[in-house]
Amino acid sequence: MYQCPNCGGALKFDIQSQSIKCVQCSSSFDPYSFDKTTDAEVSDEYQVTKFTCPQCGGEIVSTDNTAANFCSFCGASTILMQNLSNEKKPKYIIPFIRTKEDCKAEYKKTMKHAIFAPKELRDPAYIDGFRGIYIPYWAYYVKQQGHISFSGKKSERHGDYIYTDNYRVEGDLNCHYKGLTHDASSSFDDNISERIAPYDVKNMKAFNPSFLSGFYADTADVPSDIYINESVDFANQESAGYVNRSASSGKMDISGTNTAVSGLSHIDSIDSSLFPVWFLSYRRKNRVAYATVNGQTGKVAADIPIDVGKFTIFSLILALPIYLLLNLFFTFKPTNALLLVSFIALVGLIVHYFELRSIVKRDQNSDDKGLNYQKTGTSYVNNNSFLIINKQGKSNNNGKSGPSFAGIITVFVIGCILFPFISIFIKNTTNSIISVIIAAISVLMGIFCGKELRKIDLGKPKFPGYLGAVVANIITLLITVIAPADDEFYYVALVVSIVFMFMTLIDLIKYFNVLATRKLPQFTNYRGGDDRA
Repeated sequence: MYQCPNCGGALKFDIQSQSIKCVQCSSSFDPYSFDKTTDAEVSDEYQVTKFTCPQCGGEIVSTDNTAANFCSFCGASTILMQNLSNEKKPKYIIPFIRTKEDCKAEYKKTMKHAIFAPKELRDPAYIDGFRGIYIPYWAYYVKQQGHISFSGKKSERHGDYIYTDNYRVEGDLNCHYKGLTHDASSSFDDNISERIAPYDVKNMKAFNPSFLSGFYADTADVPSDIYINESVDFANQESAGYVNRSASSGKMDISGTNTAVSGLSHIDSIDSSLFPVWFLSYRRKNRVAYATVNGQTGKVAADIPIDVGKFTIFSLILALPIYLLLNLFFTFKPTNALLLVSFIALVGLIVHYFELRSIVKRDQNSDDKGLNYQKTGTSYVNNNSFLIINKQGKSNNNGKSGPSFAGIITVFVIGCILFPFISIFIKNTTNSIISVIIAAISVLMGIFCGKELRKIDLGKPKFPGYLGAVVANIITLLITVIAPADDEFYYVALVVSIVFMFMTLIDLIKYFNVLATRKLPQFTNYRGGDDRA
């Protein structure tokens, strides 16, 4: 802990003045005037207090030795174990620019648009829990210098003929990319660091431990070579895009630019650095949600679950005017109404499946390169994509995810709008065929949902919600095929199907909340007091 030379009080880094300030006498000092190493004792390390969570093994460090009683990573309210440690000094640091009050204000702006968020996320006491943490980053410097050559062509039509001119484009490339950054911590999820990016690396300063006074810092445990190919690929795409725009200004089609640029690219240097993040965690049972704010720009990234009660009430209120509006223009036969519910149940089942897939991917951290490296210790690049080899020799390719939740909902809404028009032309025989198809797809999707659900550690539900949609569509199939003469059978089946479909929709919201949160972390194979993760 740094002490004031005037009164002996504790010194903290003051964001507004960008100086070291005494909490007692308010004296201010230049951060670079404090260094616990002497001129004769030049060292690449500095002494810190390391705090380790007994629940998840997450580690943060600080130049202060004040007891920490809350883990930012797993949300546990517990006294963190502490011990003195020597950490390697990073080369640069971006000090906090945004104050805690700035951070809280930006977060509140984000929450204004989250109308279905749980009330706990708006609680002033909860919001006051933001903690300033410096996250380690690698800053890559990519250099591209040399002669490039690629082909181009321009075609024009004159009457019945197309004239094509072929060109050879050559030139000298001299590009430098400074500070392409990737987080160097396995504790900090890659998708969080991407969402609060970018940082302005022009404002990086030479590191001094005094900047950490009053804050915490995460530890760097991801080697710098993990993101080398990603940084080079980014530089290649940017340079190739610039060359394409410049060379094709005369409507020329060019090819081979990426290859030409890639042949000249190499990493010039790599620097270690610390970037500021305001960090807040929200724990619910065995899941945790994070809210992060870029300490330099104020950009917010937050995991926001849905309050099931709020969402249900809103949906019921919205359903009434939609029902009345449809009744003004359409008259549904009981057979078509039953088929409409069956269609909605199928869409809900498909959404359910893709949600479960996304949860599996999130919980396996398949898109977090740093954390995967910590788990497996092995990585390599294949076809410009990152490939993880696990202990069983199986590979995890970081590919594209399936359709998004919003995309599926959009298809669902469009289908509901179009269905009344289609149902006018549907006959009973056609209804039976459609019911068979929907029921068959529903059973197949139910099997897929079951396979994905077994991969998720959430306990075994007594009756998985996705089965509600399957049962609803089987009921629709039976009634449609039997085709009873009395409409009462259709209405009873309709009510029963709606009840089962509602079970699927409620479960859909439940798993959306699982997707909006994260599995409780266990770092570096640490098994602490909470082994549920």
